[in-house]
Amino acid sequence: MSIRNAETTWTGTLREGKGNMTVGSGAFDVPFSFGTRFADEPGTNPEELVGAAHAGCFSMFLAAQLTAAGFPPTRIHTTADVHFGRDDIGPVIEKIVLNTEAEVLDIDQDKFDELVAVSKEKCPISRALAAIKEFEVNASLVG
Repeated sequence: MSIRNAETTWTGTLREGKGNMTVGSGAFDVPFSFGTRFADEPGTNPEELVGAAHAGCFSMFLAAQLTAAGFPPTRIHTTADVHFGRDDIGPVIEKIVLNTEAEVLDIDQDKFDELVAVSKEKCPISRALAAIKEFEVNASLVG
């Protein structure tokens, strides 16, 4: 089993504070704030990163499905629209829409649709977002 990691540090209050998100590989270290999450200030936010992860995972899973079925793709381009709103508990991701364009030779629409449906259901990020069977929090109070 692989373990991937990421971390964040938040300093200050929700509205005035600032944070940084990093990934264990060192591939990025990005700032975020209330304004980048709940307003239109330049920068990133957790929902964008969920969208990027979902689009990337889905594209890779679809590539694997297509290849295994004998239709190796030339290119797959996926965008994710993450709808961030509010319910009676608070902020919530309401909906994610993946839009995919794939260049695949010699595949018919029915077979392509079948493999897209499998990928939608079974890519690891789709599965994680659909239902998390185990959730663990390890918290330490420092100070």
